[in-house]
Amino acid sequence: MKKKIKILQVIPKLGYGGAETGCYDLAHFLSEQGCKSYIATSGGPLLKFVRKEKVKIFKLPVQSKNPILILINTLLISLIILFYNINIVHARSRAPAWSCWLATKLTFRKFVTTFHGTYNFNNKLKKFYNSIMVRSKLIIAGSNFIFSHINENYGDFILNRKRKLLVIFRGININYFHPKKISTIKANKFCKEFNIDRNKFIILLPGRLTNWKGQKLFINAIKLLTEKENIPHFEAIILGSDQGRNVYKKQLIGLVEQFRLGKFIKFIEHCEEMPVAYRIANIIISASIEPEAFGRVSVEAQAMEVPIIASNIGGSKETIINNKTGFLFESGSVNSLADTISMVMQKDYNSLKSIGIEGRKNVLKKFDVDKMCQTTFTEYKKLIELS
Repeated sequence: MKKKIKILQVIPKLGYGGAETGCYDLAHFLSEQGCKSYIATSGGPLLKFVRKEKVKIFKLPVQSKNPILILINTLLISLIILFYNINIVHARSRAPAWSCWLATKLTFRKFVTTFHGTYNFNNKLKKFYNSIMVRSKLIIAGSNFIFSHINENYGDFILNRKRKLLVIFRGININYFHPKKISTIKANKFCKEFNIDRNKFIILLPGRLTNWKGQKLFINAIKLLTEKENIPHFEAIILGSDQGRNVYKKQLIGLVEQFRLGKFIKFIEHCEEMPVAYRIANIIISASIEPEAFGRVSVEAQAMEVPIIASNIGGSKETIINNKTGFLFESGSVNSLADTISMVMQKDYNSLKSIGIEGRKNVLKKFDVDKMCQTTFTEYKKLIELS
């Protein structure tokens, strides 16, 4: 069975996001199970870490939403399927999913999708475009929140066509996100590079710079925090790339200047090794004002044994055990976030250490990448057995 399975995953770019790292991890896992593993993508920084002897890469313009390119990709993916005798094509984004769906129709192969986000819509055309993610034989939701979203908005489409929808929680590499793997030397080097004072209480907000990730909310909360009494000296770090959103980043910098928070808030564009950034932090913040499909930051923070504070919406409600492995604040509330940060800052070392330990236990139990990969592999085999 294992030698017969050949899987092609298709993703726009191999960056460092949850969908991309999940694709990367699964591709290598499949190879270790004796399968043939392939990825079609337009490129991305994670490509340099792909082990070419285990995973074959096809560079295609699958990031494009241009209808002509979608049709060209359909033909190219069809040729790949036939030449390499692919069993299953697994799409992880909408534009390439249209190409994959058409290609699997032409070649009579199995089609799988992973629903990585809520894919909001405000008209019938956009909903039709999104619906490609539920046209597969197997639809994977990364959290119970996404499962509910799919059922609520696309339920009739699934039931009427007898498609399989199930939750496979995203997983992370618990060996990579491991506090004991980060040496003091490496942590000190990071702090020196970015002029971070580890004698202060470090508050870290990681995530790409985009409005829904809540950076403005965070800055406003830090302003309130500076007005509170009996809190330790602290430094807040906003870590993430603007990905071309120059105007938004200027707005954030302007807000920091307006509130005169320059000595409290620092911007860092990129970190090559995120575990190092987590390791030097005392608390991690996920301030999203829209629901996270999964909440990867919350899981990574827990794996690194650092207390996490996150919005009480979306996937974070599933990944965090409130008041045990982290803390949930009222989504969109500056006061709630500031008060929660203040409360955590005033806890003693042992209390914070205990929360961190419970957090890692939580991740080991539910969100290990091997569990995600094994479950997905099992579902692949079931699909092939139905052929």
